[in-house]
Order: sequence, then C-alpha cells, then structure tokens
Amino acid sequence: MKIVIGADSAGKPLLEVISAYLSNRPNVTVTDISQPGFYADISKAAGEMLMAGKFDRGLLFCGTGIGVAISANKVPGIRAALTHDTYSAERAAKSNNAQIITMGARVIGPELAKAIVDTYLASDFDPNGPSADNVKAIDRLDEAKH
Repeated sequence: MKIVIGADSAGKPLLEVISAYLSNRPNVTVTDISQPGFYADISKAAGEMLMAGKFDRGLLFCGTGIGVAISANKVPGIRAALTHDTYSAERAAKSNNAQIITMGARVIGPELAKAIVDTYLASDFDPNGPSADNVKAIDRLDEAKH
C-alpha cells in the first residue's frame, strides 16, 4: 500500500510519529510531502496525487485536523474525513470510501493516532454495501461543481 502523508508545522510532530510507526511495515510505502507553507497547499497536493492514482491512501495532520480536511475536500473527487477515534476512522473507509483521513496533533496523542491509522488502513469500502449509494450521491455533488 502506498500512503501519502503531509502536515503543516503544527501537525508535523504527529506526522513524524506516524511515519516512524509505519516505516517498518512490509508492503507499505510512506511518502512525506510536507513543506513549509500553508496546509491548503499540502492538502491539495496530496489529494491530486491520490486522484492521479499515485497513492492508495492519505494521512494529513495539522493542529486540529480541521484545516487539512477542509482543504483536501476542495480537490475534486476527494473524500477526506477528520478522525479522532478508531470508530470514525473505520467508518471513514467503510461507509464513506475516504481516501484521506486527517488528525489534529493538538487534539489526540500519539498512541491513539497509531490506533486510528491501524484501523483506517485495515478498513475497506464495499462498493456493493449499504453505504454505496451514499458515496455515489457524494460523487454526484462533486460532479455538479464542475
């Protein structure tokens, strides 16, 4: 699995914990696209890379997780979900087919963040499941913006 990660200066400490946590996993490649500047630019880059098929999933971090979620959701086709517990991480993938989850470094601690990432990466969307029509409706909203 290829994972893109990014953070602003507030989210960077949590990104570093998660990057190190994932670094020794077999079949997982983590690419950090963090750069100085605005979290909107990092979120846009991650979203565009995901939509281009360069990565399978994305993890974005800022102080609260809110700014990167809002920014990533501006990229056409991206569904980014703010996660603060394992249940929201699971539902982001299973119910909403979110390509990106976001977390706030000032909101959650490193051990919870690891559990959130584990849950998200272990969860998959079922295109024939009960949430499939909701995701199609979200996609229609995206298409209507263009």
